[in-house]
Amino acid sequence: MVRTSGPGTACELARAAVAEGTDLVIVCGGDGTINEVVNGVVPGNTALGILPGGTANIIARELGLPHHPVRAARQLSHWGPRRIAVGRAVWSNTNGPPVADKEHRLFLSVAGVGFDAHVVYELSLPFKMSLGVVAYGWEAIRQALRYRFPSFLCRVEDGERQATFAVVQRTKLYAGWFHLAPTANLFESRFTLCLFKSRRWERYFLYAAAAATRQHLRLRDVELVDARRIVCTSEGQTLVRFELDGELVGTLPATFEIVPDALTLLVP
Repeated sequence: MVRTSGPGTACELARAAVAEGTDLVIVCGGDGTINEVVNGVVPGNTALGILPGGTANIIARELGLPHHPVRAARQLSHWGPRRIAVGRAVWSNTNGPPVADKEHRLFLSVAGVGFDAHVVYELSLPFKMSLGVVAYGWEAIRQALRYRFPSFLCRVEDGERQATFAVVQRTKLYAGWFHLAPTANLFESRFTLCLFKSRRWERYFLYAAAAATRQHLRLRDVELVDARRIVCTSEGQTLVRFELDGELVGTLPATFEIVPDALTLLVP
């Protein structure tokens, strides 16, 4: 048993365990902690087991794990290993195009571009730690009234789309319980890209209500696209942020690509 002591330490602990020849790493935490461990065990054959914790554990809900870590731990011996793909973000914090040798990070569940990354940027850590998901919701409402919703471009295999908020998904779920991408499949080597296109703040309240009732895909300015590679670029000099598995990472331009057969995950 080892504790994390701050941001980045989960990745280093996992990397050290892999270097020692560990067959299995078990992580108890939220999406951000799990993300760090994934970046520590990939590439390689070390298996990853997940015990749910944190603010909103998307992957635990996606796999149907018990909500309590102790109940999940009791079932751990019955889970089996399965190789899955993961996502990789590649970006450069300069004005040039994304370059592979600049910055890159893996993600397991989702990458958010635009509005939700700005919410994460504005959300204070003490507020998040004290109220959890409620803090995210409250900050999202505040920022919906303040954010300018700059548009950006997402280029996929069949063309280019414009959006003000995009979610690159490996999972059906987003933010713990929103079923944004019903066609997404963690066990397939592809992304499902969910695009929201309006620049009007009041439209985002409609998006939220529609997503909560799983009716968002009926809206004319919401689109779902399957892709294996997505290139997102901002328009002009506008700063557009992106997050990976709920953690703020960088700014556009960025490329999101599939890394096939990357991770051994224990699944029920």
